[in-house]
Amino acid sequence: MFQYFEKAKELLSIVEEKEAPVIEQAIELLTQANLTKKAIYIFGASHAGILAEEMYYRAGGMMTINAIFGRELMLDRSPITFTSKMERLEGYGSALAATQPFTAGDVLILHSVSGRNPVIIDMALHAKEKGVKIIALTNLTYSKTVTSRHTSGLRLFETADIVIDNHGEIGDAACTIPDVEQKVGPTSTVVGATILNAIIVEVCQKLKEAGVDYPPIFYSANLDGGDELNQSLFEKYQEAIHYQL
Repeated sequence: MFQYFEKAKELLSIVEEKEAPVIEQAIELLTQANLTKKAIYIFGASHAGILAEEMYYRAGGMMTINAIFGRELMLDRSPITFTSKMERLEGYGSALAATQPFTAGDVLILHSVSGRNPVIIDMALHAKEKGVKIIALTNLTYSKTVTSRHTSGLRLFETADIVIDNHGEIGDAACTIPDVEQKVGPTSTVVGATILNAIIVEVCQKLKEAGVDYPPIFYSANLDGGDELNQSLFEKYQEAIHYQL
């Protein structure tokens, strides 16, 4: 059997069992945000930002999720090593956060495996000042072994209202190769995407149970009538959507 498949399945089982209580808290928070037409944001730097792309503007995804992207933190930035310098630059996260129309009662999902770099801490602290609730997706074991690079001394999990642990390896890679010290095969993306999609599915179920005729789920724009159906939902949830013209 392929080693990575086994590791991924093992981690997903651990997360499903051990993180169920905090995942339920996240489901409730996002359900209430949708019922009250509050915005949901998501941010991560570099590879952590892949989850922001996963959650944003896609068929079967939730319309009320607004992704935050920092141009200098994207994986198409050249040279790519510049992204590492930017996520360690204190103040950049605050400046990026200041471009967002955060209001009290909004929710911000922040993804960082180590949770130590200034960009993610700046983002969390700025949003909290606006009354935004923070959901952190991180690796607690990893994060607790490192020091913060932010002058506050805080790591992501210490800023959040809800903390979801991805239970990955320290360093993220999970698979071993004989006589090779460095492990291979990072797991944070596949586990994180599974956690977040599981949350969104349950939120939509709860919204339906709460009497919402149709939760804010994107229809595929490639299906006949999809554009029209999406437009009707955009109009219904426009207070929570900040990316549409």
